[in-house]
Amino acid sequence: MTTQNHGIFCGIVPPHVLDRLAQSEDPLHHEPARRTLEHDGALRTRRRVAALQTTAAPSAGTLSDTPQRTIYDAGHRATQPGRKVHSEGDAPSKDATVNRAHAGLGATFELYLKAFGRHSIDDAGLPLDATVHYGEGYNNAFWDGSQMVFGDGDGDIFLDFTIPVDVIGHELTHGVTQHTANLEYYGQSGALNESLSDVFGSLIKQYALGQTADQADWLIGQGLLGPGIDRGVALRSMKEPGTAYDDDVLGKDPQPGSMDDYVRTSRDNGGVHINSGIPNRAFCLVATALGGHAWERAGKIWYATLTGGELASDAQFADFARLTVAAARALYSDGDEVRAVLKAWSQVGVPAS
Repeated sequence: MTTQNHGIFCGIVPPHVLDRLAQSEDPLHHEPARRTLEHDGALRTRRRVAALQTTAAPSAGTLSDTPQRTIYDAGHRATQPGRKVHSEGDAPSKDATVNRAHAGLGATFELYLKAFGRHSIDDAGLPLDATVHYGEGYNNAFWDGSQMVFGDGDGDIFLDFTIPVDVIGHELTHGVTQHTANLEYYGQSGALNESLSDVFGSLIKQYALGQTADQADWLIGQGLLGPGIDRGVALRSMKEPGTAYDDDVLGKDPQPGSMDDYVRTSRDNGGVHINSGIPNRAFCLVATALGGHAWERAGKIWYATLTGGELASDAQFADFARLTVAAARALYSDGDEVRAVLKAWSQVGVPAS
């Protein structure tokens, strides 16, 4: 596999949100946002350089139906991995953040194994490591190419980033994409990269809760927003892109739900966190049309598309859409699944045939 994307920094909080907070006159808002932006910018630079110098290391894991999780504590410093505080098989910690990280890693491992037969992030038993209490008031969580990192949030705009299990699943899915299609993190391929993380992050939450597609809230990061946000429920809505927040502090959720409102921008790597609303909504439409548990049919179609070997690293929305139709047909012949996929892409304005 190629390694061009191993240096890409993919934090759960979109840059446009942090930019907005950084421009606030209130130091309670702008100081943690500015620190987070400065830190994330430095990480992007370091990882881009490292990506040019290294290749992907082989997994140190072994195939197993149980995860191998290790949690480290950074002690509110921007260091990795930090001090080891919890290993697989240990009794629950007195630190709720450690326990949530441990559980979220396990929920992600379980969904990929039970629904798709995948053994960890790389399908070769990669151990799942995570660092918690990273930085001071750090407003983000990210996959660094080999492990998870969680900030505690500033306590006002954002709470602890281990709280929403879909945030953990979202970031770990960047690792799955890294080890499969390795989608370039720019423009439509980058928006697909982000969307796939939202899709499987949501499936991980739904699987953990035993929810059907109709019961799911289809929100990414529900429970993450703090008391300083009056009008917001999450970072993104897959069901209704553009409705997750409309707040004096955060601004208005900019995600479009169809190609009619596609955002052309040079910021955010060509709008990867913005235009991901379009394929997000397509998946939600497929899952709700088919009913039942979303990981059982819709999820299998998206997983087969991601891992099937036909998805180019620079794939556009239409390329991905056509491959989902082909995957649905290969898995289910010409039945309800194919019709649901075709209709969903049509509803969001992406040609699929």
